[in-house]
Amino acid sequence: MASAGDSEFLVQAATYLGAVAIAVPIFNRFKLGSILGYLAAGVAVGPFGLNLLHQEAGVFHVAEFGVVLLLFVIGLELSLSRLWSMRQQIFGLGATQMAVTGIAIAALFVAPGVMAVKAAIIAGLSLAFSSTAFALQLLKDRGELSTPYGRRSFSILLFQDLAVIPLLAAIPFVAGAGGEEAAGWINALKAVGVLAVLILISKYGLDRVFRLVAASGSREAFAATALLVVALTSLAVAWAGLSMALGAFLAGVLLAESSYKHQIETDIEPFRGLFLGLFFISIGMRLDLGVIAASWAIVLGGAAGLLSLKFALLYALTRAARANHAEALKTAAMLCQGGEFAFVVISLGVDALLFTNSEATLMSAIVTISMAATPLIVMAAHRLCAAEPQSADGLVGPEGGHDHVIVAGFGRVGQIISQVLANSGVQVTAIDRNPDHIRNAERFGFKVNYGDAARLDVLTTAGAADARSVILCMDHKESVNRAVMGLRERFPNLTIIACAHDRMHEIELQQLEPDVIVRETLESSLLMAREALSRMGHDRKTIDEYVQQFRVRDRERLLAQRDYGPEAGKDLIYARFDPPGKKAEKDS
Repeated sequence: MASAGDSEFLVQAATYLGAVAIAVPIFNRFKLGSILGYLAAGVAVGPFGLNLLHQEAGVFHVAEFGVVLLLFVIGLELSLSRLWSMRQQIFGLGATQMAVTGIAIAALFVAPGVMAVKAAIIAGLSLAFSSTAFALQLLKDRGELSTPYGRRSFSILLFQDLAVIPLLAAIPFVAGAGGEEAAGWINALKAVGVLAVLILISKYGLDRVFRLVAASGSREAFAATALLVVALTSLAVAWAGLSMALGAFLAGVLLAESSYKHQIETDIEPFRGLFLGLFFISIGMRLDLGVIAASWAIVLGGAAGLLSLKFALLYALTRAARANHAEALKTAAMLCQGGEFAFVVISLGVDALLFTNSEATLMSAIVTISMAATPLIVMAAHRLCAAEPQSADGLVGPEGGHDHVIVAGFGRVGQIISQVLANSGVQVTAIDRNPDHIRNAERFGFKVNYGDAARLDVLTTAGAADARSVILCMDHKESVNRAVMGLRERFPNLTIIACAHDRMHEIELQQLEPDVIVRETLESSLLMAREALSRMGHDRKTIDEYVQQFRVRDRERLLAQRDYGPEAGKDLIYARFDPPGKKAEKDS
């Protein structure tokens, strides 16, 4: 029979899960991110809100395991080759950003006498962090991770992820400065010894351990072993006087080259998410709304000041790193907020008596508000960039050619087409109107001409009259349509191949009469379907017939949609294919 203590635990657990289930989807719905959802849930159910969850030291220490697992996963994802390829931006721009921003913020704390120098340095560096989870999610949602500014932002975030390790490790030393020198040397020797032992164990023992556990066939035992490695490594490093977070990071790095890396990461992920969510909820529970209300001007002014200062510094540093105005503006907007690691550093700073509870609450509130404002700042930056024409300085327009193929649009599709044609001995004239695409292509040896391929005069200058064909794969379907109309009217015998973005675009293009229309995702989708059927045991002949039946039905539905609207032919979507033998009988 359950005791009163068990019931209380279940009530607390149910409250926590309920708060997450309500707050996180709401915040994600408005593209504010799950971290803000966790913080809001903590504020709402905590002692300064509805008082449904009570702040207990034990709960917070359990929640800190989420940070430990987060750093472990970061370590797992790092490799020497990846760091080396990005070394200039990571250790150049990233290190400069952390140092300059941290010193600038620390100076603002020290000048009016708000904090002592040592506490101000820790506070300044903690506020120099941007939100890795927040920024990467925004970049992913906008599809901009692979853009030049997306890669630059990721490099800065990656250095910040690395910088949090020594910063967390330094907090006990900064807070305990003035202690016995001998104790410091002893801890240093212990740390070196522990690190050496960990490296030896990882090199000669960890893979064997995971191999034995994996051979048992128990996924639960495998996950438990991974968690045990994290816990033991963290405890060993903590015994040496360093941060448990540093131990978790080291454990991840040591396993980054393991053949079991991906399985470990998969098994750890659910625990990381739950514990990290509990950590952010516990941070939200620590936000004293009374202190914030009493100091609302400081909180709002501090958030505005933090955003403005980081934005200005990030813009200046990114421009100094030879980024253009648009890239620098977008990078600054994406990274000007405070980050989740600020909560970690601030919390440890309170425990080490570097900050008072009131200072920690105000700084946490400033970081929270800065994160909430980031989506609006990013949207404003993108609108500013869209309103300004991109610089085409140094780029050349297309020139006439003979017996060549014009590829208009050098995005994902155009790049592959150009490679296949060029490697087949065909002369390719590539055109794109995005300067970033052109400069990025130059890094890989491609020659792409600057110009708007939707304009007939640009295509004529590129040699459309003497081209063997023109392939249109621009990003905007209106541009494709205008190019087809102009080319068909001016060069009626020219072979025109057009990429359709979707079904409805293909219907539009049919009326403009290009020679070939290829729907952008159709062939890749059919290829994946073929692979799936093959791996389920279907023979090649059966798969060929199924794919052919789909093509016939898809064509019938497309014609019906053209004549009668988007809803026409929907009965063909889920109708079962005829078995191969039966289809042959029908054909005969």
